[in-house]
Amino acid sequence: MGTLQWKRIYEKPVEADGFRILIDRLWPRGIKKENAGLGAWVKDIAPTTDLRKRYHHEEISYEAFAAAYGDELAANDAFPPFVDLIKQHLAAGNVTLLYAGKDRGKSQIPTLQHYQIGRASCRER
Repeated sequence: MGTLQWKRIYEKPVEADGFRILIDRLWPRGIKKENAGLGAWVKDIAPTTDLRKRYHHEEISYEAFAAAYGDELAANDAFPPFVDLIKQHLAAGNVTLLYAGKDRGKSQIPTLQHYQIGRASCRER
């Protein structure tokens, strides 16, 4: 069984990444799709556009953003297939979830981790 990893998409793909999944709704600036080394882009599990904009325009706090995103995940029909995709690929090797944000601690990542995606250990590379 592989390891579930988290990494900024701006870091160069390496073999140890295994299956790479972009988890942002928007395509990251400056990254060419042919160079991203993606296995999948699962934008439907990212925060909704409205929630993301309210947070980035500082209309809501990080705590309110994280709580609202948790509510979105709980009601998101795309979340269970996303977890299944991760589990399927973890059976064969590592899975790396990719995000663009600079401040991982103030992004959607902690909320996703709170939902304990898969049964794998998570580590930052």
